[in-house]
Amino acid sequence: MKHLRILDYVDEVARARSIRKAAEQLNVTASAVNRRIADLEIELGAPLFERLPSGVRLTAAGEVFVNYLRKQSGEVERMKSHIEDLKGLRRGTVRIAVSQALALDFLPRAIADFRKTYPLVEFDIKVVDHEYAMTALASFEVDLILVFRPPYMANFHPLITLEQRLVALMAKGHPLATKRKVRLRDCAAYPVALAEHSIGGRQLLEDAMMRSGLKFKIAAESNSFEMLRGLVIHAGVISFQIRIGTMPEGNKLGIVARDIDDRDIPNANLVFGRLRDRNLPVATAVFAERVIASLKTMAAAGSVNARRKP
Repeated sequence: MKHLRILDYVDEVARARSIRKAAEQLNVTASAVNRRIADLEIELGAPLFERLPSGVRLTAAGEVFVNYLRKQSGEVERMKSHIEDLKGLRRGTVRIAVSQALALDFLPRAIADFRKTYPLVEFDIKVVDHEYAMTALASFEVDLILVFRPPYMANFHPLITLEQRLVALMAKGHPLATKRKVRLRDCAAYPVALAEHSIGGRQLLEDAMMRSGLKFKIAAESNSFEMLRGLVIHAGVISFQIRIGTMPEGNKLGIVARDIDDRDIPNANLVFGRLRDRNLPVATAVFAERVIASLKTMAAAGSVNARRKP
């Protein structure tokens, strides 16, 4: 759709805040990008960008134009998906932001299962904290989010909500591994490895520790859940994760998960959702239904508690 190319130029320049950097991403010359944008500005009768020595920034008119542009991008993808459906195909790109807890096992399995039926569908996945995920959704960078403890957003529409328990991860030879449930005061007696402060599970732990007055012996902090699991295996520390994020293969790696007593930390919600009034592209809508079905199956098996939204 060549006539939409100029809209890609504007969006990329707005993200990069530089015509040169945007041109590199678009694999065109900077002069071509600048010329096309200048033509569009003449057509609109207003400048979209303020040219600065260090790059560019959106004008007020540019902010309005780019916000409208991003809002409409989903409609374009939906239209393209409909056209592909008419040809008997299921093309499109599913854009989703997820918490790290879903990135190692649940989401890859869901994508692998989906692509068995729709191998032409592509995925654009952002593994981010819950606050960044909501920002990406609001700015139309993604169409779906699956995150733990998302912050409030007025036009967010939950598709399904699941109660999740925080569990303690430890090597199967750890002294606490013999217990069915553990208390936080038990964990506080041993070195721990914690996720960074932006992660919902870490914030839940911080709240609990503040209420109880306990202090952890923090051996390491990381923004990578893979690193935390590695430390559990090799350094003998305790780490923490929501139940859905514990791998089925974890025990093969020598990791066990133990529930934390309800008196210490309450359950919190994992939420799968989208913007309220945004039509999803066909492939994205079909994938969303698959994810909902998978989560409901897990709930029926007792591993999560799910509430489907109308």
